[in-house]
Amino acid sequence: MTIGKSGVAVGWVATLCWAAVVLDGFDLVVLGALIPTLTGGETPWMTAPEATFVSTISLVGMTLGALSIGIATDSLGRRKVMIWAVAAFSLLTLACGLAQNWWQLGIFRFLAGFGLGGCLPTAIAMVTEFSRGKAGKASTTVMTGYHVGAVSTALLGLLLLPSLGWRAMFFAGAVPGFVLVPLMIRYLPESPAFLLAKGRTEEARQIGDAFGLNIDAPVAGQPKERPSIATLLRPPILRNSIAIWVTSFMGLLLVYALNTWLPAMMVAADYGLERGLWLLLLLNAGAVVGLIVAGRVGDAIGLKRAAVLWFVCGGVLLAILSVKTPVGLLYPLVFMTGCFVFSAQVLVYAFTAANHPPAIRATALGMSAGVGRLGAIAGPLVGGTLVSLGMGHPWGFYAFAAVGFVGALAMLGTHTLRSARDA
Repeated sequence: MTIGKSGVAVGWVATLCWAAVVLDGFDLVVLGALIPTLTGGETPWMTAPEATFVSTISLVGMTLGALSIGIATDSLGRRKVMIWAVAAFSLLTLACGLAQNWWQLGIFRFLAGFGLGGCLPTAIAMVTEFSRGKAGKASTTVMTGYHVGAVSTALLGLLLLPSLGWRAMFFAGAVPGFVLVPLMIRYLPESPAFLLAKGRTEEARQIGDAFGLNIDAPVAGQPKERPSIATLLRPPILRNSIAIWVTSFMGLLLVYALNTWLPAMMVAADYGLERGLWLLLLLNAGAVVGLIVAGRVGDAIGLKRAAVLWFVCGGVLLAILSVKTPVGLLYPLVFMTGCFVFSAQVLVYAFTAANHPPAIRATALGMSAGVGRLGAIAGPLVGGTLVSLGMGHPWGFYAFAAVGFVGALAMLGTHTLRSARDA
């Protein structure tokens, strides 16, 4: 295969993984978009406490999915697990549209969480291994799919909810997955790094030739035993594991806390509800720009340095937002905050993928995402507590700035693994 054709082939991997993350992003936020409809009106479909339970159990499923599917990916293969993850959450999202009561919806969302939680680590592992030395750019680019999925949820809500009702939203999120799965079966290859780690050298070489990849480098230092979480708890990987888990916890705490409570914090600062919603939109718009820039900076100066810089800048900007600011300055400040805060965590994923041997790469990513999900659960609780105590502004911003600085300090505790660099 020529270089041009191999470039097209690599593009297929990136495109399919990006599309999977778009669906992942849609399904992750669709419930939040539907809660006002499901709990409103004269005869609500479920109560607010029931909606809280369904939302929480969804996050629990995603946490367990991220923790378990990473190990399955390193044991069974990236391709197989990716296909099954997309098929599972698409089927269960369809089931959500057929739920007859809130507890059925909770069960389906919990089970869908296993596929949703496992999709992202697997996608990042795949694009990293087909990135041909541009792991930062590949990881952050594929993560833009999450925000495209989130925006798609809002647009479809405007189109479908008034005429077709809330069930149509779940159906709309499920159908594209049934189209994507056959395309993945046909065009998504297995990771050569996984095949090498399993001793299937000839298969790895054939895929490497087809995709223009160098698969001749030795996989030095890879674990001989079956991939497991225990592998991440042994030197020299232990130090990185702890640092990455702490950083991921802090990173997703910020993302979910700000997405949930920024409008209320801005109302507490007397900016008004409408302006608070626009600021939330700007925060997520900044995230897309931040993702595109962060990957390129990470490839240029190193993923660790970029992640530390992003967490520090995010912390500084959050601290600045604690000060009442003229509106003309507030909008660009919030946009820049989204650029740094929302892409900092993706740099952690990119560092994790690039800095672990292929045999345990998806396991490491799964643990990073899984522990980060605990931060995702804690973030809205922290933000809600501060707002309910009347401390959303300025103390909420001080608290979140401190979280950003802790993330930077934790990331400083990582080190580059020679075996991963050589692999």
